[in-house]
Amino acid sequence: MLQPKVLDLNDLIMEDTRLLKRLLREDIEFNVILGESLGRVLADPGQIEQVLLNLTVNAADAMPAGGTLMIETHNVEVDKKYSRIRPFVTPGQYVMLAVTDNGTGMTAETKARIFEPFFTTKEPGKGTGLGLATVYGIVNQSSGYIHVDSALGAGTRFEIYLPLTQQAAPAVSPSALHAAQSPHGETVLLAEDEEAVRTLTCEFLQSAGYNVLTAADGVEALEVAQRLGSSIQLLLTDVVMPRMRGPELAERLRSLLPNLKVVFISGYSEELHGSAGLPPDATFVQKPFSREVLLQQLRDVLAAKVPKPNHQPKRPSTFFLSPDSPAPRAN
Repeated sequence: MLQPKVLDLNDLIMEDTRLLKRLLREDIEFNVILGESLGRVLADPGQIEQVLLNLTVNAADAMPAGGTLMIETHNVEVDKKYSRIRPFVTPGQYVMLAVTDNGTGMTAETKARIFEPFFTTKEPGKGTGLGLATVYGIVNQSSGYIHVDSALGAGTRFEIYLPLTQQAAPAVSPSALHAAQSPHGETVLLAEDEEAVRTLTCEFLQSAGYNVLTAADGVEALEVAQRLGSSIQLLLTDVVMPRMRGPELAERLRSLLPNLKVVFISGYSEELHGSAGLPPDATFVQKPFSREVLLQQLRDVLAAKVPKPNHQPKRPSTFFLSPDSPAPRAN
């Protein structure tokens, strides 16, 4: 569900530059070239931000030995001459957003399939195959077009064309959007085994004003909670993690912290709730998610009252689980 607003892409990119830089390794040079007097587009800021993040992460993954990543914006007029170069774009006035890397590039066979849901060239556990499918869906729903130039060993360039809008409404500042309903310094324990997702999600939360404790899996999250449990108001956990799954982690933590709020995240479909062991009323955010979607879910959950239990839960005789303990069996 898109919530389009009159938007200046330059403002959004400048707002997210610090976040994007944190996603990149030190061996990747990051350049931003913003077009002057850029036109306004009608788009959902949170979803366009998701496009930027997905393309940035993909570009970084395509440069394992380092390289250069460039983000550009330009006003573009698609006339008959231009449409011969980019025949997929309907003639008109556009803002073009381009993300370019000089990484490994793609074969023609791979390039033909990159927007297919669940298609990925990454090894198991390193990607869901939903990132570029999400990018394609967002651009398409925004009445835009996307084009990819790539060759094996020569890098990749994604060009996104969004139509100019003549609406007179003022552009919405991304910072103003993020400031709405800001948190009150709550502490969130984030358990996520994929490092890139953990880093990105942590940045989302910290930029919104949350205090964030991070753990690479459920066992580590239990260790963090044993030390700092009284300060934690919410657990944000991946469903599928090594050594301990998210539902078991939530159950153990709630034995220690009965009023703990919980939000689950996963790249798997929400339809898998039952097989994943999630309670029927669990709050679930599906990857890949935008900052706005995640923060809204956290705000809603933290604002809700936790029903008092009918009986006092028993505390486990041993709350701490050592790293050498055997991994729990999946149901």
